[in-house]
Amino acid sequence: MEKQQILIVDDEEINREVLIEMFRESSEKYELLQASNGQIAIQQIEDNPNIVLVLLDIVMPIMDGFKVLEYMREKELIEKIPVILITSEAVEDSEYKAYSYGVADVIHKPFYPYIVKKRSRNIIELYQSKLHMEQRLKEQELEIREQQKELQENNEFMIDALSSVVESRNAETGEHTKRIKYFTRIMLKYLMKYFPKYGLTEAQIDMMARASAMHDIGKIGIPDAILLKPGRLTPEEFEVIKTHTTIGCEILEKAYRDKDSEFYRYCYEICRHHHERWDGAGYPDHLAGDDIPISAQIVAIADVYDALVSPRVYKSAYANNIAYDMIMNGECGQFSPDALECFTLAKEDFFNIVEVIKMFSFS
Repeated sequence: MEKQQILIVDDEEINREVLIEMFRESSEKYELLQASNGQIAIQQIEDNPNIVLVLLDIVMPIMDGFKVLEYMREKELIEKIPVILITSEAVEDSEYKAYSYGVADVIHKPFYPYIVKKRSRNIIELYQSKLHMEQRLKEQELEIREQQKELQENNEFMIDALSSVVESRNAETGEHTKRIKYFTRIMLKYLMKYFPKYGLTEAQIDMMARASAMHDIGKIGIPDAILLKPGRLTPEEFEVIKTHTTIGCEILEKAYRDKDSEFYRYCYEICRHHHERWDGAGYPDHLAGDDIPISAQIVAIADVYDALVSPRVYKSAYANNIAYDMIMNGECGQFSPDALECFTLAKEDFFNIVEVIKMFSFS
């Protein structure tokens, strides 16, 4: 293990020797470096990565101590390598100026070697402890991020697995949930860009897009005879279908532990309210206008669009432009004006996704 280094910077050789002598008994622990002016000091700092303390004079030829401090501050070293300024009382305002640069301490000449040595050791220990703590905090932050990433991946896997179960019961291809996530993320990106009033962040967009996969989870509780019926549903059967929104919320309430999390809130909002409509004609709570959470407003359009352009047991797929017109003309219910504007902005993106999906087999 390489020795820690102490750099002594003073143009007077006798001053350097006095300071060196103070640390002579600690030579097994510290390597002592010297510099007779600021220029050499900077070179020493650049060449030696294990410097733990700089004892710095101010008045020196070629380059003074303040120039060294400017260099260290510019290179963001002043927080990592403590500096004790050793200066003459004859230099006016030197102490105030030195502290403004961020030095750890100021000792005036003539100095007492014992005091300089004691302060030096205390400052080295303080800075080393601080750097160790900062490093440990960084390591802990990385560990937490890795744990969060693993947890998110596990959650993603479980969400996709549950969604696949729902889609297999619903006789769908298994790609409906993925497309909903794509469509939702695209529209939310436009919402964040053109509607700052919602205050969306990238993190919230990511959570909403992932939560959109849970929108139809309640269909697990719908009987096959109704869910897979090829013809038109009776009013009574449609009432049963509508309960998938509340069934889904019951599943979430039982399965999800952290009910105070933002992600759970988005899952719940989307699951319960993605069939609400702007004019209050939706279900299950007949919410209207801005009472409908923005997450559910966006997923509502994504869900309807994908249902229109995809084949179902009761219908063939509509062309992209026809599905777009049906939504914009209100044939599928009334949607939020802001969400519709985002849908318009995302029109070409939606069309492209559908066309790419048609080109390849995702089964």
